[in-house]
Amino acid sequence: MRILLVGAGGVGSAVVPIAARRDFFEHIVVADSQQDRAAAVVARIADPRFSAIGLDASDRVAVEAALTEHRCDVLFNAVDPRFTMSLFEAALNAGAHYLDMAMSLSRPHPRRPYELTGVKLGDEQFALGEAWRERGGLALVGMGVEPGLADVFARYAAEHLFESIEEIGIRDGSNLVVEGYEFAPTFSIWTTIEECLNPPVVWEDGDWHTTEPFSEPEVFDFPEGIGPVECVNVEHEEVLLVPRYIDARRVTFKYGLGEEFIGVLKTLHKLGLDRAGKIKVGGVETSPRDVVAASLPDPATLGDRMRGKTCAGTWVKGVGKDGRPREVYLYHVVDNEWSMREYGCQAVVWQTAVHPVVALELLATGAWSGTGVLGPEAFDAVPFLELLTAYGSPWGMREQTAPALLSA
Repeated sequence: MRILLVGAGGVGSAVVPIAARRDFFEHIVVADSQQDRAAAVVARIADPRFSAIGLDASDRVAVEAALTEHRCDVLFNAVDPRFTMSLFEAALNAGAHYLDMAMSLSRPHPRRPYELTGVKLGDEQFALGEAWRERGGLALVGMGVEPGLADVFARYAAEHLFESIEEIGIRDGSNLVVEGYEFAPTFSIWTTIEECLNPPVVWEDGDWHTTEPFSEPEVFDFPEGIGPVECVNVEHEEVLLVPRYIDARRVTFKYGLGEEFIGVLKTLHKLGLDRAGKIKVGGVETSPRDVVAASLPDPATLGDRMRGKTCAGTWVKGVGKDGRPREVYLYHVVDNEWSMREYGCQAVVWQTAVHPVVALELLATGAWSGTGVLGPEAFDAVPFLELLTAYGSPWGMREQTAPALLSA
């Protein structure tokens, strides 16, 4: 397997040391708009199976040429979702398979954004499903941690733990602290603004509907010492993916943001600093959101200042295989001290990066296969969870004998 990894930022830079410990691929070309950044990531590994190039992710023709020149049969998209469609289409045109962690962007309903869906996350990609099937290619979409592992957990629960499912709720929380900064997001602020300020989507009784940002707050008790964290509705791909494959009455995604973080996001929105479109400032055109991102520290560089753990997981409620009510939380926890010591990567980006590498290994070995545009739920969960454990990062399951959902 020869892979074109587009993006050498936080997650892309974490992919490289993870993949370097495995032998399922022949070569990985690390591409970034800043070639020196890609080169620095490759230099830290000193492995001849990696090389670096400069590449503009928005230039579909250039991406197609890179895939052809370097004989890559997989395009791994590790950039923010505004570039998803150019990379997705480039892979389709060049005859390469494709993997991403964030799907094509949504557009709110023009008149009733907090009730009805407009263009949903991934709609543009699923619209090209037949073209991928006709070519015999696979586009594995939403294969990070959330979405990604969370969807694998949903498939595992549906097949092995439950007879019927009432609700699937993705719940993400942490007790991470970044020392020395008043405000320092541990993940891409560009993506965080996009998903947190768009209308959240909820699947309920056979259809999708939207609600207001930060709605339905609840306090969820996270495992392994993290404890209670208030979580709120956020737009996320799992809600659009899970119902395509798994029968559940309700599907939600809630993120533990914290009151301060929510306050900052609301302020950015009030000031118009969340806008992705360009404006002219002193004769220079720039995006307000890009200015915000540029003024904050790079999340990939925060590991030495971070402490604590991050948890991604899937809460499932329904009727178990024995016919009795059952409620479980399937989860994956990463301790920042461990990820920094083992890989030199902070916990949030490492947790996001490891799961697509596991998926690529399953595709390389033939344990996973398929054609078309497919989410993680389309594949057998057991090989994934077994291989994730073999990577040295086991997952856990908690029976909800005591309520995990506390009063907000």
